[in-house]
Amino acid sequence: MKATKLALETARSRCIQSNQDGMHPKLETIVNKHLNTHYQRPIANHTQQAFDAIRKQVEQHTAPLIFDSCCGTGLSTRHIAQNHPEALVIGIDRSAKRLSKTYSEALPDNARLVQAECADFWRLAQQAQWKLSQHFLLYPNPYPKSSQLKRRWHAHPSYPSLLALGGTIELRTNWLIYAQEFCHTFQIAVPKQPKISPELFTPKDYWTLFEKKYHQSGQNLYFCRLYQ
Repeated sequence: MKATKLALETARSRCIQSNQDGMHPKLETIVNKHLNTHYQRPIANHTQQAFDAIRKQVEQHTAPLIFDSCCGTGLSTRHIAQNHPEALVIGIDRSAKRLSKTYSEALPDNARLVQAECADFWRLAQQAQWKLSQHFLLYPNPYPKSSQLKRRWHAHPSYPSLLALGGTIELRTNWLIYAQEFCHTFQIAVPKQPKISPELFTPKDYWTLFEKKYHQSGQNLYFCRLYQ
């Protein structure tokens, strides 16, 4: 039954539909606005509590710090922690239901899962002057409608906080336009960096359930790694 259900879910995985046929015409205007203004929305209480609960542990930890933002069920956090045993890896997701999913293998000792709003958690981490060695954004919600541009991370008011945390940023997505916009906004924010373009890639193993679903349904997957 489970295998049949997975096969049906895979078959139903459709390519992203959008009324955009290229990068959004207002992208640069919106990004420059965010880069030159201060995001003042109040921090969500549950995110503040989650940050306070883990702050001491992070600040006492001398190893590299890695964020796995929008980590979903935490499968990617497990992979990242296993690949970087020297680091403390924090998986962040807004959904308690997704984070509660269990796997046969326990969460690695160097990994933590946090229920929080990523935008708020990034701002709190920036205020605390945390610095990341790496930051993973694996298959974030693409918000493909043109009217949803400001909900994409690279055009969100929290984007400056994402950049301020430093580290190498790795994005994976099944929507080329999202990857192109992400690389372009990075070029706007960090103009001295060499131009980076998204690359097609084939996963050797599946880091997220979305990655598995998209790949097995024949969709193209795009990857970009941005160095700060």
